[in-house]
Amino acid sequence: MRADRLVSLVLLLRQRGRLTADTLARELEVSTRTVLRDIEALSAAGVPVYAERGRHGGFALLAGFRTELTGLNHDEALAVLTAGSKRGEQVFGLGAALASAMRKVVDALPESHRATASDAAQRFLVDPETDLLSRRLVTEEVPGSTMIEVRRAVLAGHKLRIHYAATGQTPRWRTVDPIGLVTVRGRGYLLATRSGAERAYRLSRMLAAEELPEPAQRPHQVDLDRIWRERAAQFLSDGHITVLVRVNPARREDLLDAAVAVRAEEPDADGWLRLDLTFQDSRHAEWALWQLSTDAEALTPQSLRTALHNRATALATRYADSP
Repeated sequence: MRADRLVSLVLLLRQRGRLTADTLARELEVSTRTVLRDIEALSAAGVPVYAERGRHGGFALLAGFRTELTGLNHDEALAVLTAGSKRGEQVFGLGAALASAMRKVVDALPESHRATASDAAQRFLVDPETDLLSRRLVTEEVPGSTMIEVRRAVLAGHKLRIHYAATGQTPRWRTVDPIGLVTVRGRGYLLATRSGAERAYRLSRMLAAEELPEPAQRPHQVDLDRIWRERAAQFLSDGHITVLVRVNPARREDLLDAAVAVRAEEPDADGWLRLDLTFQDSRHAEWALWQLSTDAEALTPQSLRTALHNRATALATRYADSP
C-alpha cells in the first residue's frame, strides 16, 4: 500500500510540478505528516525530490527525472482516461485506486502524446449526472467499509456474511458464496449463491458485511455476462406483465422511462412504433399508458385494453354534464 502511494506521489510531482504538502495530502487522501514521511523516504531512496521555501514553496522533482513505467499507445491511454472520467467512487469503492491508475497512465505516455491524450479525454463525457431533460442519474451510496469487505471476499474467493435489508423485510444476517460484482446505471449488485440457490443482492441494501475465512463454494471460471443475462430474464418473468404497445415516436422515451424492460421494437405501418415491453404489474402498465393519453395504444393483453377503456369511459361520464 505504501509503495503504491510513493509511486503516486512521484507521479503527481512529475505531472503537476511543485505542490505543497497539504495539496499532496488531499490528492493521496492521507495526512500531511504522512506526506512528509513519504518525502523523506523518497529522498533516502535516491529520488531527487527537494523542498522550496517561501510563500509559493512546496515539493518538486529535479527537472528531467522520469520513473520507469510500462508504456501505452495513444488509443489505449485515451480509453483508460475516458473511462476514468466517470465518478470513480461509484465503481465498487475504487475511486482512489482509479485516480492513482490514471496518473500512471498519463506518465507512461511518450512526452509527445501526453498532452494530446489528456486533452482528448476531456472531449468525452461518460454518464453525466443529468440527461438533456435534467433528470438526475440515480446513484446509490454504499458505505466504504462494507464495499471493502464485499470486494475482498469476491476477489479472495471467501464466504461473505452480509446484513441485508430485503424489500419489505426486517434486515437480517445471511452467509453467501460471492461470485462477482456488477454495476448497472449507477446501481451495484453482488451475484452470489446461498445454500446452492442463485441470488442477486443490491449493494445499497447491505447495512454491513464481513469477509469470512472459509472458502466460497463457486466455480473457478465464471462468465458474469451470461449469469447476469440469466438473472435478468428470471427477474423479468417473476410476477411481471408483458405488453404490446403502439406509441407515437415523440413519446417513446416517456414510455420507456416507465417500463421495466424493452423486449423488442419495430416500426409500425403508420410511422408509429410497436414495442414489446415489460412492466412491474398490470396496475403499473395501466398507469404508464394512461399518462400518454392518445399517443399510445395497448394492443395486448386484452385485460389491459379493457381496464383503460373502463377508465376512459368513467372519466367521460364524469365530465359529460355541466356541474
